[in-house]
Amino acid sequence: MPGPVTEESLKRKRSKASGKSLEKVSKRAKAETRDSSEEDPQAEILELENAILESKKNYNNITTLLELAQKDGNHESTQLAMVSLCRVFLRLLASGNLARRDGQSEKDIVVVQWLKKRLGDYKQIILSALGQEESASTALTLAMRVLQAEGRHMNDSDESNFPKVFLRDIVGALVRDGSEDVRQEFCEKFLGEFADVRFYTFKALKDILSRDHSTSPDEKLFDSVFDILSFFEEVPGAEDMDEFYIDAPKKKSDPVKSLNQHKKQAQEAWLALLNLEPNREQRKKVLQIMTKSIAPWFTKPELLMDFLTDSYNSGGATSLLALSGVFYLIQERNLDYPSFYRKLYSLLDANILHSKHRSRFFRLLDTFLSSTHLPAVLVASFIKRITRLCLNAPPAAIVVVIPWIYNLFKKHPLCTFMMHRVPRTPEEKEALENEGMEDPFIADEEDPMETCAIDSCLWEVVQLQSHYHPNVATIAKIISEQFTKQSYNLEDFLDHSYSSVSPIRRYSSMRNSLSRSRRPLLWSS
Repeated sequence: MPGPVTEESLKRKRSKASGKSLEKVSKRAKAETRDSSEEDPQAEILELENAILESKKNYNNITTLLELAQKDGNHESTQLAMVSLCRVFLRLLASGNLARRDGQSEKDIVVVQWLKKRLGDYKQIILSALGQEESASTALTLAMRVLQAEGRHMNDSDESNFPKVFLRDIVGALVRDGSEDVRQEFCEKFLGEFADVRFYTFKALKDILSRDHSTSPDEKLFDSVFDILSFFEEVPGAEDMDEFYIDAPKKKSDPVKSLNQHKKQAQEAWLALLNLEPNREQRKKVLQIMTKSIAPWFTKPELLMDFLTDSYNSGGATSLLALSGVFYLIQERNLDYPSFYRKLYSLLDANILHSKHRSRFFRLLDTFLSSTHLPAVLVASFIKRITRLCLNAPPAAIVVVIPWIYNLFKKHPLCTFMMHRVPRTPEEKEALENEGMEDPFIADEEDPMETCAIDSCLWEVVQLQSHYHPNVATIAKIISEQFTKQSYNLEDFLDHSYSSVSPIRRYSSMRNSLSRSRRPLLWSS
């Protein structure tokens, strides 16, 4: 016969039943979560991330996320895993879980070492992602965030602790495998904005180039490094030295705060790049920005002397582009280049007036011959040679040469004898009428001081006054007229092509402004 059922026994039975039902519900919920996570990678990744941050027992989930970040075929999951790992490591760095401290147990030290290795694995993943176009931008952002967190939280001392090695790895990945777009993004967001990133990037580039020079240099590396170094059109000022990506160094004497030290590092990086022995096209790229974007970084511009003189002596368009750099050294550092004008004279060949660098050349030539201390014999050689070249030059080049000659005559009056020569004796007059006269100019002479151009005349200009192009014929006549104008602004005549010369009306107006009494030109009887 059963005994009486007490209220306590009923409560126990109800609690057991409710416990079993709750256990079933939780198992069902876990199963549903597992099923949903298998269908939704994002949910699985977030679940793994949250578990890591909740307890140290779940640190092994980091390995799972690393595997997901390296999986091929699912770009979205890979990106999500990379971003999730970044959040995890940023939290761990900020909380000090990756730093060794006094009093830690041996077990804690092993955990710290294990976490550092996993952080190293993660860095390698994002570095390799910098070479993949679809993930490069995200990888750059993640890499720079990890770098910033390391610099702020992995240092126990008061001194600056910039993660130089990791930045060098980032820069190395950008110049070796990165696209032009991601390099530009790095320059705009970090290199141009923060003094510490700029300083250590210059240092990293020097190390990368020095190491590569000892093996086998490749063209892609030169072009990639050039993209980064040439980002700066001018040297940053003192006001650009106050922004730091990681906390500002506390030492006043820290080189990161010194503009002069920045210049020194940039100088070393540029020299390392030039030591890669660039090819002809790469050399031209460097020379085009030499005086504006490269030389100002050099605390010792004379270190560019070998590169510039080699380029200047190489001939052709390379010599032309090297002109401004060589002249910069002559002007700023008193470079001794005795044969400068002889080499400059040699550049006046049949191709110079057809070159795409023609305007650049005339701007420089105008500067080089502007000094009134130059010998008239030297200036006369340049005038004579370039007018001779005009006989086979395009109209767009001739309309630059004539005003340029006009300006030189105004600056060097002793050369005006070339415009007007008459026979001095009856015998000379008779010989001129019967036999003509041989031009004393020695066209093949390489030394502009020995061409006898000063004894010649500009008969070539007379030929140009009958040129088929009306604008050329009009402007050539200014040499035959009175020199009432002080000088012409060459910028009004540069940068024209054949098609742009035709519709120009400014030369027609010149005919009215200069149509005054004509005077005899050249040899006359």
